Amino acid sequence: MNTKFKIVLGITYILCFGALILTVFNYLDFRELNNFYYIKSKSEILLSFKETHAIIFVLIFFIFSIVWILLLGFATPILLVSGFIFGKWYGTLISVLSFSIGCTILYIFATFYLKDFLFNYLEKKIYKYKNLFSKNEFLYFLLFRFTGGPGIPFAIQNLLPVIFNMKVKNYFNATILGLMPSIFIFNSLGSGINSLIEKNESIDYLDALRDPAIYTPVLAFMLIIILSFILKKKFFKNN
Repeated sequence: MNTKFKIVLGITYILCFGALILTVFNYLDFRELNNFYYIKSKSEILLSFKETHAIIFVLIFFIFSIVWILLLGFATPILLVSGFIFGKWYGTLISVLSFSIGCTILYIFATFYLKDFLFNYLEKKIYKYKNLFSKNEFLYFLLFRFTGGPGIPFAIQNLLPVIFNMKVKNYFNATILGLMPSIFIFNSLGSGINSLIEKNESIDYLDALRDPAIYTPVLAFMLIIILSFILKKKFFKNN
């Protein structure tokens, strides 16, 4: 990657990230985030806009999610917002597709422009996975996604297969299937938070934890963690 391209890429990244931060700060007063009435009023504005401009809103959120992944953003906040706005089923569908597309575009981009950089800085750290991926790249990347990569940050997970020369089709399909369980759980939690806000004029956090809409996805997430731990030990620990 030549110097000029690096500069353009860096400036583009900073501008996009700055625009995102500016938008969030313009919409939210972070000093009021412990104020239930403030949160409820803001959520009602957002949901009202979604109801009156459904197609546009879905398109904006879909594109935003793709860009967010390209900017190496954290997955969890977007998933909670997705469930909060669209509900667990539609939210999961939108998130799975947008995340998978975003991850795949990032993977293709990194294959062309960041391959040497990734080889230099990451190959030694993940060399133990190379033999696994050479056996069955789809299966092991599916398990890699499902198990949380094992412990590797989401943004880095999206880039690692560049080192293994993974086929784009296998990358995309394994990403969809591997991310789907966790995406559904976080969207369900976001949907549950929305339900609590709609039904109540105030929230007691201990009472909230007793609500099935909250504790069910939390328990499901704990189950995923346990299952991921078992799969990590079986497929990744000794490699």
